[in-house]
Amino acid sequence: MAKTRKFSADRRRFLKGAAVAGAATLAAPTGMAQSQPAQAQRAAAVPLPPPGAETGTPPEVDVLTADRCGSDFMVDVIKSLDIEYICSNPGSSFRALHESVINYGGNQKPEFLTCCHEESSVAMAHGYSKIEGKPLGVLAHGTVGLQHAAMGIYNAYCDRAPVYIIVGNAIDATMRRPGVEWAHSVQDAAAMVRDYVKWDDLPISLQHFAESAVRAYKIAMTPPLSPVLLVADTELQERPIHETDKLRIPKLTRTSPPQGDSGAVAEAARLLAGAQNPVIIADRAARTPAGMKSLVELAETLQAPVIDQGGRMNFPSRHPLNQSSRTRALVVDADVILGLELTDFWGTVNAYRDQLERSSRSITKAGAKLISITALDLYTKANYQDFQRYPEIDLAMAADAEATLPALIEAVKKLMTADRRNSFQARGAKLATASQTALQQARTEATYAWDASPISTARLSAELWAQIKTEDWSLVSSSLGWPQRLWTFDKYYQYIGGSGGAGVGYGAPAAAGAALANKKYGRLSINIQNDGDLMYAPGVLWTAAHHRIPMLSVMHNNRAYHQEVMHLQRMANRHNRGIERPHIGTTIEDPNIDYSKLAQSMGLYAEGPISDPKNLGPAIQRAIAAVKRGEPALLDVVTQPR
Repeated sequence: MAKTRKFSADRRRFLKGAAVAGAATLAAPTGMAQSQPAQAQRAAAVPLPPPGAETGTPPEVDVLTADRCGSDFMVDVIKSLDIEYICSNPGSSFRALHESVINYGGNQKPEFLTCCHEESSVAMAHGYSKIEGKPLGVLAHGTVGLQHAAMGIYNAYCDRAPVYIIVGNAIDATMRRPGVEWAHSVQDAAAMVRDYVKWDDLPISLQHFAESAVRAYKIAMTPPLSPVLLVADTELQERPIHETDKLRIPKLTRTSPPQGDSGAVAEAARLLAGAQNPVIIADRAARTPAGMKSLVELAETLQAPVIDQGGRMNFPSRHPLNQSSRTRALVVDADVILGLELTDFWGTVNAYRDQLERSSRSITKAGAKLISITALDLYTKANYQDFQRYPEIDLAMAADAEATLPALIEAVKKLMTADRRNSFQARGAKLATASQTALQQARTEATYAWDASPISTARLSAELWAQIKTEDWSLVSSSLGWPQRLWTFDKYYQYIGGSGGAGVGYGAPAAAGAALANKKYGRLSINIQNDGDLMYAPGVLWTAAHHRIPMLSVMHNNRAYHQEVMHLQRMANRHNRGIERPHIGTTIEDPNIDYSKLAQSMGLYAEGPISDPKNLGPAIQRAIAAVKRGEPALLDVVTQPR
């Protein structure tokens, strides 16, 4: 039952005195007011309230209601899903839910993480999910918050990563507060992102919210994984709950990932076991460490080369069957190609020329068989066309690759004979030799421009590796290729792939989210951070400092959006206009940004700019020491373009 507010006589006398004094001040002659000292004037105009009058609850004022509100029940539902954190920039459309998280829920599971931009909130959730294997929550504010979040949601959608988003919205127009709440409310909030979320819903009752919340989690976590969105009506959040005994939270039952048809699996095994030059190509094949283990077992059973396209950590980098640096040669020579969760199978088996007259051609040899196992075939939308060119596949399984691999391994093993084993071992020995040759070549190429200033990206990667190789480390964001060539990746969490949609602004917040997931395990999180990417929403550095998320960010500060520099150079060459001016509109200079000062202003340990390569190693040592103390740290390293 709602209760009316009661004000004490003292409170009324205080307000009356303030009003009278204020009116007297306004009526006083201008000269008199100006002739008095400012401090004395303020003291005479408004009597000071008693201590605590404005920060505490007056003794005779009752709260509006002591009943549980809808948002309390919503928090109960969220807790049932084992969501550990909620990333959010605060907003009034979910003020009740925010308050319930921190007070009713005790700010524990979920814990509220303060973000300075909604795109950063979603990107943190994106990075976290790829380490922890489950989503964290994101709260977004009405129209403006969801529009800010949209780019992060699109990245997660393209990357097939589960993100759990709740957006506040005042649906009943008669209940909206006058003014800005109208601009921040919308008839169909999810419409603006519906093309790139897997599922959304607008619950109109608390029981509806409970069922849809559990359903959303289940859908997000069923391959292909993707973002989901719920709309939380402000009235539904804020109204008291009257019949709590009728509310219940449904049991969450996870869906088993779809597996390949048994006949198709048997046919794939026959083709692979009978191939002279099979090739396995993986992009987002390993959803969990089990997927990586299964891929190793399949490759070793066949002694077949593996090309890891890097959408996830699919295969150990120093395994002798890892032939990722020889993609073109292996595809050209292959008689059977197995693609596991490939984003772009067509682009893998075709060559494309970006010239005035664009052209393409197949690079596979005649008769080569293409086998695809991907859950992406179960989920393709029309408007946002991240699904790439249509590939002509000989055997296509619309199934989750990780779930299908165990059956495929067993089917291959049943076809093994002594002769085949001997043949496979000979093939494996040749691949091991090629792997060592590629490693030595990478080490040699890394020495080029070793002492150059700005610092080469190869030396940056090598200096980092020298300091972290004995640690339990995780590379939580990087656009460089050198770590994959020089470092030893053998654990699933050591690499999480890229952004999916290539939307700039992903790197720093995704790294923070992944580092948050690594924190409980005591891992050293490493972020090789692009300069232009950080400038989209640098406030995530403050979030990392405020919430004590330990992470080492090393700036790849080439002072440009360098990919766009190269695109302009290509266009200028095509038009025979020279390449002297492509820096216009693409470089981040004049003035140069001092990222160390930027980071220090937000509470991070930071050094730089570092342009002498001899200073890099000692600086990395000092920064790692800070991270081990539980601090985020940043090194501003001025680098070569690539």
